[in-house]
Amino acid sequence: MKFKNNSLFWIAGAISVIFDQLTKYWVVQNFEFRESWPLWEGVFHFTYVTNTGAAFSLFSNNGAWLRWLSLAVSLGLMALAWFGPRMNRWEEVGFGLILGGAVGNGIDRFMLGEVTDFLDFRLINFPVFNVADVSINLGIICLLIVMFRPSPPRNEGPTSH
Repeated sequence: MKFKNNSLFWIAGAISVIFDQLTKYWVVQNFEFRESWPLWEGVFHFTYVTNTGAAFSLFSNNGAWLRWLSLAVSLGLMALAWFGPRMNRWEEVGFGLILGGAVGNGIDRFMLGEVTDFLDFRLINFPVFNVADVSINLGIICLLIVMFRPSPPRNEGPTSH
C-alpha cells in the first residue's frame, strides 16, 4: 500500500483548523455571549453565538449526531488523501479546506457540544457562521472549479497509421 504525498491537502487542512480555533478562542475570550461588535454598522459584525445544529441551525434540537458526521467526514477525507489517487492542486486545497472545516467544527462539537459562531453578515440577514464554515465553502468552490475546468488533453504517445 503506497501513501500519496498530497502535501497541499495537509497544509490547507492544518491552516484552516488552526485559524478556525484561534479565532473562536479569541471570540470566547473577548466577548460576552450574544455581544456584537460592528465592523461596518448594519453590514458586518462580530457577534458571539453558539449553534448546536448544522448550517443555518438545522437539526439544532437533535444535533448530537453531527459530531460523528464531522469525525466520519474527516476520517474519509484523510483516507482519500493517504490512499486515493494523486490529486491536482485544486482538489488538494479543496478537500484540505473541507477537512479543516470539518475538524474545526468537530473539535467544538466534541469538546463543547456546540459550535462557536461569530461572523455576522447582516446586509442580507445571513445566519452567523465561523471560519470553519468559510473553509468548507471555499473547499467546495475549489472542487467546483475542478469540475467545470476543461481537462488537459491526454498525451496518448505516438500513433501508428
